[in-house]
Amino acid sequence: MNGLPQEAAVFLVLFARVGAVLMLLPVFSDEAVPGRIRLLLAFGFSAGLWGLLSGKIAPAVGTEAALPAILLAELLVGLAMGMIVRLMFYAASMAGAIVSMQVGLSSVLVFDATQGSQAPLLGKFVMVAAAVVSMGFGVHHLWIASMVQSYSLFPVGGLPPFADFGALAVSVTAKSMSLAVSLAAPLIVYGIVFNAALGLSSRMAPAIQVFFIMQPLNLLLGLALFATMIGAMLSTFAQAMAAWMQAGWA
Repeated sequence: MNGLPQEAAVFLVLFARVGAVLMLLPVFSDEAVPGRIRLLLAFGFSAGLWGLLSGKIAPAVGTEAALPAILLAELLVGLAMGMIVRLMFYAASMAGAIVSMQVGLSSVLVFDATQGSQAPLLGKFVMVAAAVVSMGFGVHHLWIASMVQSYSLFPVGGLPPFADFGALAVSVTAKSMSLAVSLAAPLIVYGIVFNAALGLSSRMAPAIQVFFIMQPLNLLLGLALFATMIGAMLSTFAQAMAAWMQAGWA
């Protein structure tokens, strides 16, 4: 290459995929992290992976004319990978939203920058706590390992398999929703039992304003149950996330 040194072109291609993944990867892509910090993280990741991956990238970077097409393909692969992981991570947010609905806090909303809309307060709390627990369990190491392994599955210079990524996105969405329901299962059972008891009480004593008595009780019992099971919920999520990553996103 005449205009751009070979090493610089290889680093730019590496930075394109790694930076695109980090744009959507949980924790690293959070809006609370300033843009400059995220850019430095992407640069640091690329520099750290340079020695390991430069040999796989250099043969594909032939001429300077082909560099824009290669960069576009790498950006698409990185965005697809980051979105797949993000879809799975949304299981924590969905579980928190289910918990909010069961304990009567579904109308308590906060703005969630990662989703670009308002989200239930407990959903946001569970998502942040899940990110902390996942980092504690070392799940972020598996995210980094998937970046390295992606260069064997999706070699540089080729177009990403859009059909495969689309089918995987549908499968992961179903798996994420299933995991969310399983995480919130104790609160779902609690909600069914509590509402059945509420209906029975209103039938037995119709003159009593049951709602004004049961709503504070629902909050008290629901939050107490949530506080009891939050540790098991988060550890189960982190283990499920790690098992899914180790299984190769099956």
